Amino acid sequence: MSEDIKVIATGLQFPEGPVAMRDGSVLVVEIRGGTVRRIAPDGSASLAADCGGGPNGAAIGPDGALYVCNNGGASYKPGQVLSSGPAADYTGGYIQRVDLATGDVRTLYEGCDGTRLSAPNDLVFDRHGGFYFTDMGKKMATHRVHGALYYALPDGSSIRQLTYHLQQPNGVALSPDGKVVYVSETDTARLWAFDVAGPGQIARQKGPAPHGGRLVCGLPGYQGFDSMAVDSEGNICVATLTTGAITVVAPDGAVLRQVKVPDTHVTNICFGGPGRRTAYMTFAERGELAAMQWPVPGLELNFNA
Repeated sequence: MSEDIKVIATGLQFPEGPVAMRDGSVLVVEIRGGTVRRIAPDGSASLAADCGGGPNGAAIGPDGALYVCNNGGASYKPGQVLSSGPAADYTGGYIQRVDLATGDVRTLYEGCDGTRLSAPNDLVFDRHGGFYFTDMGKKMATHRVHGALYYALPDGSSIRQLTYHLQQPNGVALSPDGKVVYVSETDTARLWAFDVAGPGQIARQKGPAPHGGRLVCGLPGYQGFDSMAVDSEGNICVATLTTGAITVVAPDGAVLRQVKVPDTHVTNICFGGPGRRTAYMTFAERGELAAMQWPVPGLELNFNA
């Protein structure tokens, strides 16, 4: 392991969705455990909420609550990190609101315009208080349910689909000025950009991509993109599967560097600590939360607690 990377917590069940809190703790979801854990600076873990299913991405909303993308649950074979398909009791995915003071969990959205959500994966709040989120879709034995990008309000009053036909959309993030929504695709290792036309609205591009996005970059070889965070310079830092790295991509698509990590299934990254110079990363294969100093401060999110 690189001496620059410090393991903070171990024994986590497929950690994802790290959220750096103002008190120095980090919230992480456990996809296989169905929970949200609060990791203290000394590495001790406490239960923040029992979400059930498969909680994935998480973010603090304008009311100080934690909002969670839940994929509805999956099944796992012994010795395998990734799921082998939906859980036996899977009926669909959903968006949840977690009261961090009480641990109360409430389901906000299960579908949109009569269509059930498949597997919500990650979310990001804009400055207006709404949030973009990805729905990864589902891989079945003989077919695939395509993924989509949505926009919703945190009070449960409004949800709309912005685009469809994404190939396993995973991470989602906003540019520093809020004018671009970035979406990463896992299987293709492609990073897409959608120009924001207004709160919860995107301007679809004319071109070969059926979802109307602009291709920012794609990685060669057998690699996969997971979730991501943006730094203060506008670079997109994407957790990269198989090669085990954080890939730093400039807005113009140039791959600036790949920061190697000791886990082939690094699932996410967030920034916190003094000056937001600490990068917190979740390692699914090892079941760890780790951290390292980052050369560029992370972008300050629109909401925190």
